[in-house]
Amino acid sequence: MFKPLDPLLNSELRLSIMSLLIGFEEASFSFIKDKTGATAGNLSVQLQKLSEANYISISKSFKGNMPLTTCRITPLGIQAFEKHVEALMSFINVSKDK
Repeated sequence: MFKPLDPLLNSELRLSIMSLLIGFEEASFSFIKDKTGATAGNLSVQLQKLSEANYISISKSFKGNMPLTTCRITPLGIQAFEKHVEALMSFINVSKDK
């Protein structure tokens, strides 16, 4: 039986963001932008969606005179990511059994 996929994590960019944050726990906006290849505008929109779902937290500060946006995965985000990966694995395991 297939496990349900998280619709929020079906987006390639949102899944990429969560994958990065699972490994690093915390990352700057510019780091995520560089690693995903996303435009600043699209990244901002997707980060906001993840933040509204409480999968990540976003903090804004300054490093010297430069603004610094930092994203951090939340416990709920970790749980959602792990469930999503488990659901993906249920699809993979079924196809291997055939």
